[in-house]
Amino acid sequence: MSKYKLSWFLKLMLGLGLAFLYIPLVILVIYSFNESKLVTVWGGFSTKWYGELAENSTILEAAWLSLRIAVVSSLAAVILGTLAGYALARIKRFRGSTLFAGMVSAPMVMPDVITGLSMLLLIIQVQIFLQNSELLGWLYFDRGFFTIFLGHTTLCMAYITVVIRSRLVELDQSLEEAAMDLGARPLKIFFVITLPLIAPAIASGFLLGITLSLDDLVITSFLSGPGSSTLPQVIFSKIKLGLDPQMNVLATIMITIVGTLVIAINYYMMRQTTKREREAAEAYRQEKIALDA
Repeated sequence: MSKYKLSWFLKLMLGLGLAFLYIPLVILVIYSFNESKLVTVWGGFSTKWYGELAENSTILEAAWLSLRIAVVSSLAAVILGTLAGYALARIKRFRGSTLFAGMVSAPMVMPDVITGLSMLLLIIQVQIFLQNSELLGWLYFDRGFFTIFLGHTTLCMAYITVVIRSRLVELDQSLEEAAMDLGARPLKIFFVITLPLIAPAIASGFLLGITLSLDDLVITSFLSGPGSSTLPQVIFSKIKLGLDPQMNVLATIMITIVGTLVIAINYYMMRQTTKREREAAEAYRQEKIALDA
């Protein structure tokens, strides 16, 4: 009897949690087709705000900039996070391992204001150095795409490292050890065996990096320059003047794109997992037949 009540309670909590998360998104999508300029008053079905958004060059340029930064910074963070996670998971102890693990995890626990301010001060010092250098003056850069990319890569790398490290820790190392016994080099083992096994974690880290980059406002505000306003900055500036129906349209488009991408990647990962399970079962069956013979 207690088990039945517990199951009912868990189902209720799950339903309330999903409702709390997704009902506002559903309402937002519905009101993106609202004809009224007042976003909280339904004035009839209309798609005119989609047309208005398509002609809003400010929002479109900011969205394109945010998307480029998100993809590039996530790719860089995946590469660095995979290397860092592999070092922390496979090389248990090395000189400075504790400091390295702490520095990798620091951006996750550090307030964004502190991270953004410290990176801004660092970039200013680098700019001053490059500006006064005769040999390296050609490397001088202004605040904009590159500086935002550095900030987002630093932030995303910390989270991706945790994801990759967790996957590597729980990974069965018997396949890697068997490959080493057969004479395979470490680099080949990594690309042929380890990398495919942690591919779902890498894909999850990449999606997480894109989400963090598209969502970041504080660090971007410190590192952006004139003409490099990202989508969160534009949305935040417009919200100060009142709610705009175009923001509902923009949010609906982003929800559709991100949702489609997540579903597609999850479907691909499930297919790959099923394929590996079938191959393992077939290999076990063939081995059993050979032993019986």
